[in-house]
Amino acid sequence: MDADDPICPLCLRPIPPHAKQSEHHLIPKLKGGAKGPRVLLHQICHNEIHASLSEAELAREYNTPEALRGHERLGKFVKWVSKRPADFHSKTPKRRR
Repeated sequence: MDADDPICPLCLRPIPPHAKQSEHHLIPKLKGGAKGPRVLLHQICHNEIHASLSEAELAREYNTPEALRGHERLGKFVKWVSKRPADFHSKTPKRRR
């Protein structure tokens, strides 16, 4: 890891260049966010967001990193994943609703 590595706005861990990563539209593209703000996340964090929330919920209530961290399931996920290495990746459980 390098001090210049970007920080994941969900789990607040560094994102090393070799870690699985992807961009997340804070407002889903299907809800008008195609040209809106995006953030770089660990892939595992991105997967968890989409397993936890619908596109409508993301657009309406959870369109900032702070709001995402405040979601009950995502808060538990962040607490769990923050104990893993910055390049940790595993399968994400299916949507629980």
